[in-house]
This record gives sequence, structure tokens and C-alpha cells, in this order.
Amino acid sequence: MPKKLNNTMIDRPLNIFITGASSGIGFQATLKLISFGHNVILPCKNILRANETLTNIFNQLPFNLSKKGNIYTPIMDLSDLNSIDSLCADVRKRRLNIDILILNAGLQYTGSKIPKRSAQGIELTFAVNHLSHFYLTQNLLPFISNNKYSKIIITSSEVHNPMSSGGKVGAKASLGNLSGLASGSGFEMIDGSQFNADKAYKDSKLCNILFAKELSKRLKKNSLRIPVIAWAPGLVISRNSQGFFRYSRKYNPLGQILFAFLARDLLRIATSNEKAGMLLSELVYSSKYNENNFNYYSNKIISLGKFVFEKTNISEEAQKEGLSNKLWELSKSLISNKI
Repeated sequence: MPKKLNNTMIDRPLNIFITGASSGIGFQATLKLISFGHNVILPCKNILRANETLTNIFNQLPFNLSKKGNIYTPIMDLSDLNSIDSLCADVRKRRLNIDILILNAGLQYTGSKIPKRSAQGIELTFAVNHLSHFYLTQNLLPFISNNKYSKIIITSSEVHNPMSSGGKVGAKASLGNLSGLASGSGFEMIDGSQFNADKAYKDSKLCNILFAKELSKRLKKNSLRIPVIAWAPGLVISRNSQGFFRYSRKYNPLGQILFAFLARDLLRIATSNEKAGMLLSELVYSSKYNENNFNYYSNKIISLGKFVFEKTNISEEAQKEGLSNKLWELSKSLISNKI
């Protein structure tokens, strides 16, 4: 008998491709999806990370599972467009079909005073959080099934919106007229301003929203009924050295410890990787997220320690007419000049 899960009838294993699943939210969602019998393609940066991730998955899965999905851990470095090419060539060779594409990987190195660069010389936050996922999606679209389970899910953040609680703190997200991106690979910030690592992250999350919105529009234009979902997991703070803040901790370890204690333990305005991972797995298998359109959901705090996950408006800038198309075309042009 098919397994009924949260308003949907799963009558076969799904093939799920997910980035950023070696730790944090993605790892927790992967555990849940594999335990439901789904097959997961989980690219890792290198063979060492792949082996470590597989060991962690097998150690944490329940021993009494009657059925668990298959796991495939190909090598892909999101900071290198050539590595993405290699991974997609492997997908093509294996003739893999993908039901769900989850673009979950994210990088932040707030605290750094100078920009880091990708293999192609592009500012690393933009390169990993937006451009690599943009390029990966273009390459994988021919392998994404167009069926009742198909979805593309993109992890963004409420900080894309300067009016949100997190978005108000520090530099605000804004892409301006995309003059930095238009100038070529040597840009520091998308809007052409001086480098700010915190703003670079917020801007990349705004790019995630715009990409999701434009992708949905183009899929519908090509008569592909594939829902595109962007979502914000809320403030997620791990209790170990892994998870989202692992890079930022290098620049201000004491400040990060204090921030984690205040937000997670004292004020209780942060959620856990396990709870956020559960939300991501529900986006995959719950039929209430099957609307054939672009939608944005956010895990909002309503009181100390209590959250509600609901459909939410994107920022005013993300709603600007023509901005998503301009970002799409400039991203495409930048990639074509690099590979």
C-alpha cells in the first residue's frame, strides 16, 4: 500500500536532488526523506565530505526501517561552474530522472572585510548562493519530470526583505540597477557598492526570490506544470560546529557564541535544524504545496519559542517589474563569458 503523509498519497519513491545536504537543514530533511523510502541525489564538495556524509546518514537512520531510499553522493563544488558541468554530465550519462529539485545550499561569511572569490573570480556569496544554482537548474531542467509530484524548492531567507526583523539589522538588501553584476566578473557587490559581507548574503537571498519568480514564469510559458517554491526557514542556529554559521564563526567566534546563546537559549527566537528540516521535507511531500505557481513561505516567529509557517509576501524590491528578468539575463551573460 502507498504511504500516506500529510495530505498526499505517495505511491512510489521520488527521486530528489538536493544541494547543501551534508549538514544543517538539508541533512535533517534528507534523513526524513530517505526514511520515507525516497531516493536522494546529494552532491558533496569532495570525496572526503561525501564519505563523511554517508557515514553520518547511516549512523542516524533508525535500524528498524522496513524500507529506505537509495543515496547517491556525486562530487560537485558549487564555487566552480566547471564542477557543475561535470556533475550534470554524470546525470546525463546515468539517465537520472529528477522529481524534486531542492536548491538549499547557502554560504555566508559575515565579518570578513574582503571578498572571497569563486573559481571563476566571482564574489563567493553571489557565486554559490545564486549563480551556481541558476546554472545548475538550467542544466538539470531536461531531467526534471513533469508529473504530479514535481517541484523546485529554493531556500531563501526573510533577510531579503529590509522590512523583516532580520532584514532591518545592519546593511539592507538591495540590488539597485544591478550595475555591479553588469560590469563583469570582477564586481564586489551586485549593486556596484563597496564590499559588505552581510549585505552580500542578504542580496543573494533576494536573488533567490527573483530567480524563483522568473523561473516559474518561464516554466509556465513553456507549458511545464512545475510548482516553484521559495521559502525562509527562520533563524536556525546549530548546537554543533556545523550548520549555517560555520563560516561566520571564524571571524567572530566569541560574538557568535554570545549571539547563539541570546537568540536560541534566552530569547528563543531561533529554530533548530531538525524542525527546519521537517519543514523542508513537508514542502516536498505535502499536497498543499502543489499549486502550479511561484509561492513564498516563511517560518515566522509569533511569540517566544513559537513559529508559524505560512505563505508570505516578498519584499517590495522583489516585486519590481522587470527586475527578475534582468537578473536572469545578466546571470546568463556572466556565465557565458566564464565557461
